Amino acid sequence: MMKKLSATTILIMMVTLLISCNKYLESDQLFKDRMTLDKSFNNVDYIEEWLANSYSYLTDVNADVASKGYEPFNFSDDIYYGDRDKDYDIKEASQLSYNQFNLGNYHEGDKQDSWSECYKGIRSASIFIHNIDQSTVIDDAQKADYKAQARFVRAYYYWLLLRKYGPIPIIPDEGADYTKSYAELALPRSSYDACAEYIGREMVLAAKDLPQSRGQLAIARPTKGAALATRAKAFLYAASPLINGGKGSMDYKQELVDDQGNPLLSVTYEEQKWARAAAAAKDVMQLGVYDLYVAPYRSSGTITHPPTITPPYNPEYSNKPWPDGWSNIDPFESYRALFDGELSASENPELIFTRGKNQSSEGINVMVVHQLPRIASGWNTHGMTLKQCDAYYMNDGTDAPGKDMEYGRGNGSQRLGGYVTEQDVADGRYKPLAAGVSLQFANREPRFYASVAFNGSVWDLTNESEERNREQQVFYYRGSGNGYTNTMFWLRTGIGIKKYVNPQDTYENGDLNKVVPKYEPAIRYADILLEYAEALNELNGSYSIASWDSAQIYTISRSVDEMQKGIRPVRIRAGLPDFSQAVYSSSTQLRKAIKRERQIELMGEQERYYDLRRWEDAANELALPIYGYNVLMTANQRDLFHQPVAAFALQSTFASKMYFWPISIEELRRDSRLTQNPGWQTYNN
Repeated sequence: MMKKLSATTILIMMVTLLISCNKYLESDQLFKDRMTLDKSFNNVDYIEEWLANSYSYLTDVNADVASKGYEPFNFSDDIYYGDRDKDYDIKEASQLSYNQFNLGNYHEGDKQDSWSECYKGIRSASIFIHNIDQSTVIDDAQKADYKAQARFVRAYYYWLLLRKYGPIPIIPDEGADYTKSYAELALPRSSYDACAEYIGREMVLAAKDLPQSRGQLAIARPTKGAALATRAKAFLYAASPLINGGKGSMDYKQELVDDQGNPLLSVTYEEQKWARAAAAAKDVMQLGVYDLYVAPYRSSGTITHPPTITPPYNPEYSNKPWPDGWSNIDPFESYRALFDGELSASENPELIFTRGKNQSSEGINVMVVHQLPRIASGWNTHGMTLKQCDAYYMNDGTDAPGKDMEYGRGNGSQRLGGYVTEQDVADGRYKPLAAGVSLQFANREPRFYASVAFNGSVWDLTNESEERNREQQVFYYRGSGNGYTNTMFWLRTGIGIKKYVNPQDTYENGDLNKVVPKYEPAIRYADILLEYAEALNELNGSYSIASWDSAQIYTISRSVDEMQKGIRPVRIRAGLPDFSQAVYSSSTQLRKAIKRERQIELMGEQERYYDLRRWEDAANELALPIYGYNVLMTANQRDLFHQPVAAFALQSTFASKMYFWPISIEELRRDSRLTQNPGWQTYNN
């Protein structure tokens, strides 16, 4: 009779095969693991420690939103980092410059490698799942919750791997013949669809026993919504062109195969995948737990929290309260407070999943330090591209004059000339602009002012010890103190980033405690709403799909009313009118509009990097030169400063090998059935 190990033991062996530095698993270590399991799951403290260990690998390189040391994926064609543009040793990939990252000039063993960390987490969570039921020291309800948490964590690791590396090996739960060699136990990569299906099934199992919400002290623990939202994201990616029969990457798809030559990405299109993604997003919406956060209208205020700037009059929205209009909300503060630490996680109804405040040594607080100007002792090196700056709408929902003219795809209009005068400020025109600011930045949508540190914007810096350093208007002209210098401390495009910055934030005396802690927005409800509309827009037929718990059957089709449920709230919260019926009637126009909405709404949340790839837009968008303002010009040459030029310090390109991150050579050596992503080196070449 064939001898079998327990599911737990084979999990230990298989995951160790993938992550161990040793060629063989030593039997005494296996014995130690077994003894540890017997003790750990009959001790409350040990149970908590084991579960905490399963969570522990979700930080650092496995964060969703963090600074570039761990997550350069936060930076794409929308925002950049400029403080690592020296030619660092390519072997020291933790020092990747933006140009190296953007040009694909990294290698198969760099320090962005999160493969082993994910599989360590998978191993820990799997052992927990297979042993918690034996515990006699906690009740059944707590067992169910703990087990569901571990199941979520395990599936989330798989999601992080899938998004970054593409198809990956799925560790089987069942036992295996322990008499086989390691070569025979080696695991191939599963197809992308199989991986997404697995994540979807596991997240449903987790959702059944996860609560609808958790208290402030457990805010980083998953809920039912977090499981279903992750499932929705996995299904959306599986429906997208890169995975679902898109033509732009056909050569790549034919090269991305398992060890038997089977394609790992679908080469045929299946529309039903979009319907499944829409239904999964609807599952989250139907929970009735989440909503977009809105701040109340202010008739009066302070310098840091000014009176509401009312959007231009619109007969459909101006006189109606939220959610049908914006008469009683402050669109600017509604967006800013989501990211600047002003809002606690428990007060934020659209925060679906977070790792908490400032995770890791490269957390959001570190991003802010690199966004702050020199007057606040900031690095002044994280900036925004002109493409992203132009993507924001005017406050009436029209395009900014001159948008995309550098790429030959604008409407032919010219950028605005002129500047805000002292009289304009006195008369209340062009709020919130100060004198001397280019009219290119006037009358823009509220998310623009919450996100963009344009030339001449005011930084509050209320926590600066000296009053003269507070409420500072910062210009990026050469010689201004924050403009071009011979050091690293300057913005390569002359455009900074305000998103995540709190009015109190400063880095005075290098004190990180002077940066207000922020909750990581790993998954937001706005993302799910836009995903719902995106998926519906791709449908021609009608589909009947069961809800996640099979309690009801959804009819999923391209319905304008349903798509508006995903788009209208995001637009109205931003103080913008919904798209016209002409846009909704055209799937091509609406697709373009949704992509732009995601670019704006989710900027700096690691979505853009992956969106461009799954849409197969990366080959076009990332091959374009990066534009900014002419940072070599002084204040006396301000007209020339505001004339867009290619940013000489920033480079960009796209090669098909950059669709997915390379698997390290060591991992390929450990698993003889593992295949490399196309374009990257394998251990035998």
